[in-house]
Amino acid sequence: MNRQLNGRVALVTGASKNIGKGIAKEIGAHGAITYITGRTLADVPGQLASLQRTADEIIAAGGTAIPIACDHTDDAQVEKVFARIAAEQGRLDLLVNVASPEFSDMVGVEFWKLPFDTISRCLDVGPRSGFVTTSLAARMMVPQGSGLVVNISSHGATQHLLSVPYGIGKAAIDKLTHDTAMELRAYGVAAVSLWPGLVLTEGLLAHSTVAADGHRDLGGLDISFGETPEFNGRAVVALAADPAIMDRSGGSFWTAELALEYGFTEDDGHVPPVTHGLAAMMDLDDIPPYWRGVERFAPTR
Repeated sequence: MNRQLNGRVALVTGASKNIGKGIAKEIGAHGAITYITGRTLADVPGQLASLQRTADEIIAAGGTAIPIACDHTDDAQVEKVFARIAAEQGRLDLLVNVASPEFSDMVGVEFWKLPFDTISRCLDVGPRSGFVTTSLAARMMVPQGSGLVVNISSHGATQHLLSVPYGIGKAAIDKLTHDTAMELRAYGVAAVSLWPGLVLTEGLLAHSTVAADGHRDLGGLDISFGETPEFNGRAVVALAADPAIMDRSGGSFWTAELALEYGFTEDDGHVPPVTHGLAAMMDLDDIPPYWRGVERFAPTR
C-alpha cells in the first residue's frame, strides 16, 4: 500500500466502531501515527466493537495506533488528549471529527414527540464537540502553518434525514466547517465536511438479511449500493494527501464523488454510486415504508 501519510500525526474521534473505525484503519494503514478516541477503551458487553479492537487492527496491519478513552462532552478530557499529542508528537496534521450521539431512537419520529434532550444530544456531540476539537487542533496547526480538519456530516444538513434534531446538528457541522475554514485559510490550514452515502456499518449489517439472490436487504431496501466505512477512510486519506487541499477548504463533499475525482475504490475495485439520497435513486412510490421515515420527502401534488 502507498503510505501516503508517512510522518503525519492524526486524531480520529469516535473511532471505536462504524465509520470512525473505518477511517482510523485507513489513516493508520497509510502511515500516519493515529490517535483514536472513544468513550471506553475495552470491550463493552453487547457492543459490536471497541476502541482497543480498532487499535489492535491498525497495529496488526503494520500501522501505529494510540487509543485514548475520552468523553467528548467533557472539555477537560478532550484537552488532555490534545496535550498528550502535543507532548508526544509536537504536531498534529489531521483531525477527523466523527464522534456523534446515537440516532436510532429518533428515526421517523415527529419532532414534537421527541424528548427535549434529543436536540441537546445532537448539538453537544457533533457541532459543539467539533468546535472544541477544532479549536484545540488549530492551536497546533496554525503555528506549524499546515493541517486539515475533516468533519463527518451528511446531506441531512440540507435535506430532511432521520429526524429534525439530526438535521439541525449536521447543518451546524457544515457551518462549523465553512466558518472555521475562512479563519484558518490565512494560516494554510484547511477544513472540509465529508458526506458519506449509506454506510454499511456493523449495526446496519447486523440488522440486515441476505436474500436468495445474494443481495443484502434492510427494511425492504436492497442496500448493496452502500459504502463501507473503509471507503470513507480512503476519502479522508485522499483529502489529507492532496497538495491542493486549500482549494476545497470550506466545502462539503460526497464520498463517492471524491472517489471519482481521486480514483480510490472499494476493495473489489468498484465505486459505489453517487446517490444524493433515495429520492434521486428511485421513484418515490418505490421507496419502502421504513425508509420513508429515514429520508422524508415533500408531498407531491
